[in-house]
Amino acid sequence: MTTATALPRPTTEVATPARVVRPIPTTRLTTVELRKMFDTRAGFWLMASVGIISVLATAAVIIWAPDEAITQNTFSTAIGMPLSVVLPIIAILSVTGEYSQRTGLTTYTLVPWRGRVLSAKVVATLLVGVVAMFVALAVGALGNLLGSAITRLDATWDITLSQFGNIVLANVLGMLMGFMLGVLFRSSAAAIVGYFVYSFVLPVAFGTLAAFQEWFRDLQPWVDVQFAITRLFDNSMTAEYWQQLGVTTLVWLWIPLALGLRAVLRAEVK
Repeated sequence: MTTATALPRPTTEVATPARVVRPIPTTRLTTVELRKMFDTRAGFWLMASVGIISVLATAAVIIWAPDEAITQNTFSTAIGMPLSVVLPIIAILSVTGEYSQRTGLTTYTLVPWRGRVLSAKVVATLLVGVVAMFVALAVGALGNLLGSAITRLDATWDITLSQFGNIVLANVLGMLMGFMLGVLFRSSAAAIVGYFVYSFVLPVAFGTLAAFQEWFRDLQPWVDVQFAITRLFDNSMTAEYWQQLGVTTLVWLWIPLALGLRAVLRAEVK
């Protein structure tokens, strides 16, 4: 009896090419974040309120302002004040919506790099703020032309390019303040309350202290961020005022923003 030994057959292995996973482009992330700011009913009406407020403020100036006050500066001031409240709330909701609407887990699963998502949110927020300011400028210019036609006076264009740049910078800093509170608290209600404390409670407290305490009067511009930002609307910026703006934003904006971003990058998303 002979035993036959079966030899193993030669096998040919075909190497499958590795799948190349390309990261999602930043432009697409920014576009998605912009669309998400319009998706909800609250977000849509907040965006629409930019145009509505601009038209209402312009109409109010035309109806009630004296003839000599029909200037581009008057219209810009009337429109800019309410927008300085609305725009930071838009920035807050762009961050806290991920947590209040329970979409954060989906977002950070599709894009695990949270830093890229937050960067796209910042870019989208700033784009909305800058576009809103140009819309407000255009509506104010139309109101200036209409008001001048009604009063039969020459249109007064007393807003320079540098003044408009300072106004845009002030509103951008306000939106970044709202964004900072959003990443710091990650709750719409808490962040909005924190924003009103930043914008209204602390300035009143600092102003009262400066009015009654002489030692704090010279210190206020270095610790009151709203006091420093408000000067951007007055066209009175000097080298010292820019230094005060840098110091106050460092303390009240950039350091808390860094802490909030660190917390978002490390916190568990549920």
